[in-house]
Amino acid sequence: MKKAILIINILAIGLFACKKDFLDRKPDDQMTEQQVFADYEKVNKLVTDLYSDLKSRSRGLAFLQHFSLSAITDECRGSTVENGQSRTYNTGGWNPNDQPGSGFKWGDIYATLRIANLILHGVKMYGTPDNPLNKGDLDVRLGETYFMRAYYHYLAARLYGEVPYIDYLIDPNGDLAIKQEPFHTLVEKISSDCDSAIALLPVNQTDPQFARVEKGTALALKAIVRWMAATPLYNGGVLPNDTRIGKESYSGRDNKRWEAARDAAKAVLNLRMENGQLRYGLYANYGPGDFVSGSNNKVYTRLYQLFYDFNAFRTEGIFMLMNDKWEAWQGDNYPPSEGGGSRQQPVQEQVDEYEYIAPDGYGYPIYDARAVADGYDDANPYDGIKRDPRLYRDVIYNGATFRNSVKNMATGPDRIGATNSTTTGYFLRKFYREDYRPGNGVGFQIHFPLIRLPEIMLIYAEALNETGGSPDEIMTMLNTIRQRSFMAPVPPAVKGDKEKTNEYIQRERRVEFFYENKRWFTARLYLEPSSAVQLAREQAWQAAGNDNDTRSQNFWPYPKCQRMVNGMKPVEDANGKIMIGGKKYSMQRFYVSTWVFVAPTHYFFPIMQDELIKDPALQQAPGW
Repeated sequence: MKKAILIINILAIGLFACKKDFLDRKPDDQMTEQQVFADYEKVNKLVTDLYSDLKSRSRGLAFLQHFSLSAITDECRGSTVENGQSRTYNTGGWNPNDQPGSGFKWGDIYATLRIANLILHGVKMYGTPDNPLNKGDLDVRLGETYFMRAYYHYLAARLYGEVPYIDYLIDPNGDLAIKQEPFHTLVEKISSDCDSAIALLPVNQTDPQFARVEKGTALALKAIVRWMAATPLYNGGVLPNDTRIGKESYSGRDNKRWEAARDAAKAVLNLRMENGQLRYGLYANYGPGDFVSGSNNKVYTRLYQLFYDFNAFRTEGIFMLMNDKWEAWQGDNYPPSEGGGSRQQPVQEQVDEYEYIAPDGYGYPIYDARAVADGYDDANPYDGIKRDPRLYRDVIYNGATFRNSVKNMATGPDRIGATNSTTTGYFLRKFYREDYRPGNGVGFQIHFPLIRLPEIMLIYAEALNETGGSPDEIMTMLNTIRQRSFMAPVPPAVKGDKEKTNEYIQRERRVEFFYENKRWFTARLYLEPSSAVQLAREQAWQAAGNDNDTRSQNFWPYPKCQRMVNGMKPVEDANGKIMIGGKKYSMQRFYVSTWVFVAPTHYFFPIMQDELIKDPALQQAPGW
């Protein structure tokens, strides 16, 4: 392809660009492809554009343009603003011709993949020279490009399941009927590109290259896709009405997939720098006596700073989306009493996952009989007892002190159901800069973690549990994550019990990564919505009477079928233990709403109809 073409036109060509559109493009100058790839700086600019696209393709706090992925899971409920994009999904309103958001979809991802392939093709064909000012830079840029090709395929695969793996530059005049590949084939190709990246990347990217990918980033992506390949969706589980190309390879469990995930995760944890120091470690600045100002000594400074201190990014931030959002995002999600719009509200299903710290010094799920016997009180479930400290960092609940103000969801602008207020009894707190007020002139950027070290630690712990690994090592891995968050350890009786250990791993994953765009995927990887256990729980709920509020109060843990939302409301009670504004309250669970979840349809995003027209070899995602 030696036609004269502008760099900007190169970037604009999508994977399945129409041949006529391609040929009709008119360059603004006469720079040839050869001239582009004869210049290191121009190639460096193309690689930098791969990073720039991350904000649209990977997305962070506002995945669906105005809402997080949390708003279409059992983590949060989205409001009705911005046309209620998340609720459209939850009520079954999406289809292959209409779905909210942009930048993260099939065509967007493959347009960026074309850039990656163009770089690798052009550098090889035209012999791009190295950076004359710093030898070796070209190899690093190539390593970054191999990683980005792997990562963007991963983004496509986690949404759509089976996708084409395009590791060559497509001729727009050639055959555009390109088939999808089974997920396990994709995993091997992603891993191969990661290996190519690992061979070229440094162990540590320092200023001015900070936040660019490095060896550990590629190792971590390998661990993540290997873990995905080992989960039930692709390893022995049953997807209802499965029409996937590789369904036969997914139907049987192969423990070697867990072994591969274990080894890939271990490689990340063992990665060392030239001085012998481990490359990654959990952020551990600030001690047990350091609390965020105005939180009534509830929010640990360490947990708050984890998402703002660059030392945290350097130690445990394996891959970050820098400058994802700015201070205005907080205004959209603040409680109305703080001038906000409460766009996403945590739900009771999520809050229930933060464990109770019992008098014996260990953590138990609040729905465990042991927690209730040892003092958990559902009428006073927050400040009157000890809960996982991450709850106080993540959620504003009734009676919480937020910026020296005690929040009351029973009355005033923050009351449940008031204009722009919560419908669940909770407000979001995670990622907030608590020194910010709308209009106070405090400007800042919010950096969103795409991969953090605890994700790899949990993959390793789970893979050990699935492959008969050391119970002591599993407990050490789990308790190390918990200890960093000032959380009580796992009860000793859990050690060696595979099923109970798995429950603690899954709960730890859910709590540690609340609101980090993980839950939508993990619920599906474990086939939770259609699992026999969860369906039985849902059926028991439905058979427990006609009053939803009564069922909400008496029937928990709730089924994880992604079909309901529950909340917690304050009720005036002379014997209540929560005192706000001279009144006593007890907390009471209540039913909020029912959602639509259809298997297998809602296990994947639909491929847009125009993409199916462009590529006649594509098969629509199951159910759509």
